[in-house]
Amino acid sequence: MIMNYANYIDHTLLAMNATEDQIRKLCEEAKQYHFYSVCVNSGYVPLVTSLLKGSDVKVCSVVGFPLGAMLTSAKAFETEMAVKVGAEEIDMVINVGWLKSNDLTAVKEDIQAVFNACGSVPLKVILETCLLTKEEIVTVCTICKEIGVAFVKTSTGFSLSGATVEDVKLMRETVGDKMGVKASGGIRDRQTAEKMVQAGATRLGASAGIAIVSGDKASSSGY
Repeated sequence: MIMNYANYIDHTLLAMNATEDQIRKLCEEAKQYHFYSVCVNSGYVPLVTSLLKGSDVKVCSVVGFPLGAMLTSAKAFETEMAVKVGAEEIDMVINVGWLKSNDLTAVKEDIQAVFNACGSVPLKVILETCLLTKEEIVTVCTICKEIGVAFVKTSTGFSLSGATVEDVKLMRETVGDKMGVKASGGIRDRQTAEKMVQAGATRLGASAGIAIVSGDKASSSGY
């Protein structure tokens, strides 16, 4: 069976120096290859919404990116504004420091506030697994399952490392079959994408989407 990896891919450009021309190219590529979504920082959501209008590609915005360490109210407000201008999915970053401090109430309230701000828009929660112990990964996944978010996600792609097969498997085992698991960071070719999907990923965050669907090597390093 030949996998249609395009349906798994959030075609992503989150660099702080991403230009309007690069975002336009990203959207054209997403429409050409029928990727699931285009994922950008919230400041580009209005542009992406206009460029993807009438297509089958969704608009995804990151929130509290990439550190996740801002006020919960700021994350919730960014979420509300991103949804208002067209975001159809939200990827938020947890507050890793609160988790490391074992303030699980604050971690849960942070996620809950963004979940509430999303309304009917699906929420993906970024764990930044490279900074977490296995126990912490299970803890956050359990909280996300209790809240009812759509996905748990491995990484921002801006920290020490990205997705690993081991972490994706652990996340899938923890959340069960009804939630999504998004692998992101370091997925640069089809072989890696296949391993992530086999481990339980139902979405892939990548800037190398074209290389993944074509079976080629990515032309440069990136998300």
